[in-house]
Amino acid sequence: MSIPSAVKRTPISSRQQLVDYIAAGEKPREAWRIGTEHEKFGFRTDDLRPPTFEGERGIKVLLETLASRYGWDVAREGENPVALSRNGASITLEPAGQLELSGAMLETIHQTCCEVNSHLRDVRSVADELGLGFLGMGFQPKWRRDEMPWMPKGRYKIMREYMPKVGSLGLDMMTRTCTVQVNLDFESEADMVKKFRTSLALQPIATALFADSPFTEGKPNGYQSYRSHIWEDTDADRTGMLDFVFDDGFGYERYIDYILDVPMYFSLQNGQYLDLAGQDFKKFMAGELPALPGTHATMTDFADHLTTAFPEVRLKQYLEMRGADGGPWNRLCALPALWVGLLYDDEALDAAWNLVKDFTRTERHALRDGVPKQALKLPFRHGSVRDLARETLKIAAHGLKRRARLNQHGADESIFLEPLIEIVEANQTPAERKLELFHGAWGGSVDPVFKKFAY
Repeated sequence: MSIPSAVKRTPISSRQQLVDYIAAGEKPREAWRIGTEHEKFGFRTDDLRPPTFEGERGIKVLLETLASRYGWDVAREGENPVALSRNGASITLEPAGQLELSGAMLETIHQTCCEVNSHLRDVRSVADELGLGFLGMGFQPKWRRDEMPWMPKGRYKIMREYMPKVGSLGLDMMTRTCTVQVNLDFESEADMVKKFRTSLALQPIATALFADSPFTEGKPNGYQSYRSHIWEDTDADRTGMLDFVFDDGFGYERYIDYILDVPMYFSLQNGQYLDLAGQDFKKFMAGELPALPGTHATMTDFADHLTTAFPEVRLKQYLEMRGADGGPWNRLCALPALWVGLLYDDEALDAAWNLVKDFTRTERHALRDGVPKQALKLPFRHGSVRDLARETLKIAAHGLKRRARLNQHGADESIFLEPLIEIVEANQTPAERKLELFHGAWGGSVDPVFKKFAY
């Protein structure tokens, strides 16, 4: 939901404005939509290196060609194209040039998968001409941090300088990770709370199912989702499992309390990003920032600030599921299928909540901390995460069948869960499959991943 222009310029005068902004995301069930985002690594097909922004084979040429060929509008910082938009969707750049599709808000996962396939086809049509490829994984498998390029975006310069002050892996998060996430609606505050709690408790299950980042700089790193591990040492002020979500009385106001305690990164002033890293948004609201004396934060500033918190589930005017590694096209469709099946059907949501409602804080953290290494094989209670994943997928499948959104062949959305069901039945994550190839057919090299698993 976009902010009306008059509201954007309105200084924030009370916390209630912020609560009202979140609450404005409430939608009746018939208006619930599905927004899927996914990131992917670019590489040059001759030497496998990530493309720079400039140059005849660079990201800049890729964006400008996509825009002119397929009718995207171009957003620029200065002279540089940094994003494309069209029909409610956008293509944006992550810090090292990872290309992200933020899809339109769609009614069904059938539409989502068509959108994903169309996007990948268009990108490949341009990338092939430039000698580029794109790869879906959770972590860059070959190149060092200092070998990754940086995109010319103002906010990334600020984050680049701040990240090493608050964690050791933040720059890796920025330059060497890719994810897939889905954004889903809620009907009321109570509905938001139930969905938030359920999805937060189950986020480690998604991490396990999508685990696909076992290599660092060409070697196994000891993790199945190294991307997930990275968030454990990025910035404790803005990441994590948000234990307060499970407290009695949690709602919009409590989340606002949390977000106001998250240190700032920046403010966009007169088209330029002003470095405010580490400063207090509450003081900004009061007009007391030394860098902006007498300037009061507006609702646009608050909307921007919401994007600088990175918990496992994030609340804006919708809920974002953030726990999955990037992957191949069919898993890009599987993630929204998983969460829509769990959260958009009342019976499924009840069943999913019943599955997790007695998890203790210690158990939730044990799942979050253990899954990056052990994934499905992590012991839990009298079984393993695999058992939880199998039950979660059953609940999601039933939810999707009850939704009964059919494609032209009469199939419902549960067909998109098949890649995840195969992972659980084989008891082998995507990471474990790549490690098997690395130690076998690939002869100890990660280079084949760029051909075998490219889009």
